[in-house]
Amino acid sequence: MVMGRASAGSLLVALAVLAPAVTAQTCDDELPAQLAGNFSGLACAPVWNNFVLRYAQGRDNVLRVVLSTMYSTGWVGMGFSKNGLMVGSSAMVGWMGKTGLPHIKPFSLGGKTPSQVVADQGFLVSSDHHKPTVLVQQAKIYLAFQLSFTEPLKRQNVLLAFGSAIPVNDRLSEHQDKTSIVFDFTTGSSSSSSSFSEGLKRTHGALNLFAWGVLLPIGAIVARYCRRWDPLWFYLHAGIQFVGFILGLAGIVAGVSLYNKIQADVPAHRGLGIFVLVLGILQILAIFLRPNKDSKYRKFWNWYHHWVGRLALFFAAINIVLGIKVGGAGNSWKIGYGFNLAVLLITIITLEVLLWTRWKNNSGSTGAY
Repeated sequence: MVMGRASAGSLLVALAVLAPAVTAQTCDDELPAQLAGNFSGLACAPVWNNFVLRYAQGRDNVLRVVLSTMYSTGWVGMGFSKNGLMVGSSAMVGWMGKTGLPHIKPFSLGGKTPSQVVADQGFLVSSDHHKPTVLVQQAKIYLAFQLSFTEPLKRQNVLLAFGSAIPVNDRLSEHQDKTSIVFDFTTGSSSSSSSFSEGLKRTHGALNLFAWGVLLPIGAIVARYCRRWDPLWFYLHAGIQFVGFILGLAGIVAGVSLYNKIQADVPAHRGLGIFVLVLGILQILAIFLRPNKDSKYRKFWNWYHHWVGRLALFFAAINIVLGIKVGGAGNSWKIGYGFNLAVLLITIITLEVLLWTRWKNNSGSTGAY
């Protein structure tokens, strides 16, 4: 069994059990005799429904864990994440096979589809003191293992979930339900975390998609194709861009808060976001430095303003697509933004053709005299 190195960053725990509980598990239940020797003296805390977590940390930063719950069939897993998300994490997963043989393996959770959850891979380091063990006794499953970390675990994000079938050829079924908590390994306390983080992620995505993907492109369209209605086009352009920038800035603030909470490892998305924000700020500052219409520098300012704005919108569109991907958004986000992008592109192409046709006709009329 091959495992990689784990950091003491955020802890993601993925758990699964399929059968309904017969009696609720408590910390008063004794461990099976097979586990009592290597896993004695553990602290205990109920974590979710019938899931009970027993744990202890040694001075050598070895975490001993026994995770138990009511069980009939299915799989149970405990995963660790560097950023609080399922994607990119590693997990220890155990189950009883159809022939009654116990199984426990490390898994790399590279994505949300079964094909991206790969057995015998990941960054976890198993302690040399005890091999991972799975036991089923009196309709309860016990997942026991020891992992080495670089430093003691403190407050960690813990995700709880369950699937629906016994793994076949080490292929895990998708979970049926999940929840998320922040577990403090120093005090044994826990608090809910998934609803807030998910809400913050949706807010970040919705604000930035509406600002950079809808409002700001519309403001740019007004500036290029509606100049015949002077000065109305200018006030519409300035007003739409200002509102779009404020909403985009609010979305970025939500993104920073989300990053500080879960420490998401998304350098490309984060870097592009910072770059687009800088371009947006430069556009706002350019308004206060705009030369008069009769200034010899006005044409250079126009070139700057037009192309920096287009560059910002181009990279913003790329970053929206990237954000939808790394954020694990559903098909509704993909279809919605794809439809919005298609409408914008069709509108721009149509207006551009009309604009060039009008310029060509005007040039032809001027040359006839």
